[in-house]
Amino acid sequence: MNTLILKKIMTNRISQREIALEVGVSLGKINKEVSILKKNGYINEKNSITKKGKDLLESNHPRRAIILAAGYGMRMVPINTEEPKGLLEVNGEPLIERIIKQLYNVGIKEIYIVVGFMKEHYEYLIDKFDVKFIINSHYETYKNMYSLFLARDYLINSYIIPCDIWFKENPFSNVEGESYYLFSKEQVINSKWKVQPRGGVKKSSKELGDRMVGLAFINRRDGKLIKDLLNKVNQSPNLFHNFWEKILEQNKKFILKGKLISSDNFKEINSYEELRDLDFNSSHLQSDSIKIIENILKTDLNGISNIKVLKKGMTNRSFFFEHNDDKYIMRIPGKGTDELINRHDEFETYEAIKDLGWTENILYLNPNNGYKLSKFIKNAKNCNPNDLQQVAKCMDLLRKFHSSNIKVNHCFNLYKQINFYEDLRNGQSAYRDYKTIKKRVFKLRPFIERNVKKKALCHIDANPDNFIFSKNHLYLIDWEYAGMQDPDIDIAMFAIYAMYDQQKIDKLIQFYYHNQCDSLTKQKIYAYIAACGLLWSNWCEYKQSLGLDFGAYSIAQYRYAKEYSKKVLNYLGE
Repeated sequence: MNTLILKKIMTNRISQREIALEVGVSLGKINKEVSILKKNGYINEKNSITKKGKDLLESNHPRRAIILAAGYGMRMVPINTEEPKGLLEVNGEPLIERIIKQLYNVGIKEIYIVVGFMKEHYEYLIDKFDVKFIINSHYETYKNMYSLFLARDYLINSYIIPCDIWFKENPFSNVEGESYYLFSKEQVINSKWKVQPRGGVKKSSKELGDRMVGLAFINRRDGKLIKDLLNKVNQSPNLFHNFWEKILEQNKKFILKGKLISSDNFKEINSYEELRDLDFNSSHLQSDSIKIIENILKTDLNGISNIKVLKKGMTNRSFFFEHNDDKYIMRIPGKGTDELINRHDEFETYEAIKDLGWTENILYLNPNNGYKLSKFIKNAKNCNPNDLQQVAKCMDLLRKFHSSNIKVNHCFNLYKQINFYEDLRNGQSAYRDYKTIKKRVFKLRPFIERNVKKKALCHIDANPDNFIFSKNHLYLIDWEYAGMQDPDIDIAMFAIYAMYDQQKIDKLIQFYYHNQCDSLTKQKIYAYIAACGLLWSNWCEYKQSLGLDFGAYSIAQYRYAKEYSKKVLNYLGE
């Protein structure tokens, strides 16, 4: 309180009554504090600040700032596929540049930016503003608690600032008193905190709390405390999956004072629509995907609503949106996709199957870059691989498709693709016995090729998630990998995606063959399971080299290669 009153006296030269109204406490409280300041020599009898008072203010002068800019900003689709959210422009000015300029205006020039996703895009700030970078290499795995941990040595007398916020007026000052966390007066569901009249922060007794803005000032005492808390988090790294504000709750109490800002004075930009509402003319609203949507649907920015990122796919990044009363999905090819998929082959496949009544409705597909716009299937649910009735229907659809006599000019060469993915990963496999298992899988090739009865257009990526039930209709979607092959490969693919054991695999085979599958064909499907397991194991290792991890799925695929190659070779007496 003392430094706050001193600041008001020095900067505004306002009366004690005016200070009381502005601070939100009684006049009597201000008069008492002023008396203490006079007694201690911080102000004189004329209520002017003394040299001692100025020294006190100087000791509470913010020295530096930490800007958190490492994350994906997944809710910013489709913009985050082209630019990190800290560089989104509002009124022609990148968000992070506005923050830096506001810091400069109060004399703060020691600025640390924690970067990760698209970090190269921020590089120019080093020359333009003399900022310093802290690199977060785990931005895909952890939330911003880890970013703050990396910057823990710079917490004392520092502002902590999210990169995706726009302040109408400068929120920073050359003098601060106590540490604080900034809240908005807007009441929201996802906050449990309420700022009290004198700055204390308590848990709200209602379902709504004051909106947490993300900005904080940390003085010397609290800087040491928060650094210690972050070091404790480092001993249990799973806690890095939380936002940094999590450590502000200790023993069920909020350890910093709260400061309120009007919701009219700032905008947190977490989504495409929030940016659009703040600055309709922002250059970042016109991404390639949005231009496609506008052209195909004959609409403009106002006609696109409810944009949501879909579950992060293994190959692509996609987002959902609404236009009028219809729903759509826009696919944007993911990291490394160009190496994995021939988009011209995909285009040929979709042209060949476009008259079938059980594929997704494609409105736009670019064979050069893989952008795809399709209509959302309403009332949709993915096949549940543990629901045998659903699985039986999926196998009947596959059988029907394989009998449709649809042909394309490209094939899916299984063993060639195994080598291709192996080359892409550019290094030794993480599996110690990889060479032995690969040799075993390749030993199955002559057996497979001798027993191929026919070639047909196969889906290749026939996993349960790509079978969609909608009311009384069943769809098979996402034909990126499709090509001419032995239909039995699709049975094998379904089995390994579902991570079936042998009993379930045998049941699946009989669903497809209506209980008429002979022993030789079953062994051939086992051989496909081994080969396809090795294929997707190599695929996973390549993706992991790009920073993507698929958990249990990747090990399961390698186990299929190892176990089922052994089963078939034993059957063949080799």
